Amino acid sequence: MTRAGYDKLMKELEMLRQRKKDLSNEIGETREQGDLRENAGYHFAREKQGETLRRIAEIQNRLSGAKIIDEMDLPKGQVIIGMKVTIREVGTTDDYEYVLVGAEESDPATGKISVHAPIAQGLLGHKVNEEVAIDLPAGKMNFKILKIEPAL
Repeated sequence: MTRAGYDKLMKELEMLRQRKKDLSNEIGETREQGDLRENAGYHFAREKQGETLRRIAEIQNRLSGAKIIDEMDLPKGQVIIGMKVTIREVGTTDDYEYVLVGAEESDPATGKISVHAPIAQGLLGHKVNEEVAIDLPAGKMNFKILKIEPAL
């Protein structure tokens, strides 16, 4: 996981912990309103609390096994997580630029793709000037790797 992805998860975890406190207070207040069977506010708060607790556990689990990729640890000239790669579809002038990131950081709209995405899987481990045939949902496509640089 990149440092940015780690920081993003830590920020979300902090926000969720605050939400958990707020929901606990809300549950306490609604509990004092009487009959819980017909108290929609109480049931809604309990449901939100359950969702929040599940997400907190999920993030904590992900962070506990996370290894932060530092730019100094990245081998140069090879497509791996944390690298920005520029590729060209063979036979065209269509260039694409992607940053390979962990699943939590993925944001295709900004060019950040998960290392688990089919195109990233096909590029991993390859070097500049290599041509790579990648099985994509639309079929097999050939790309040439034009440039690889650290994105961190």
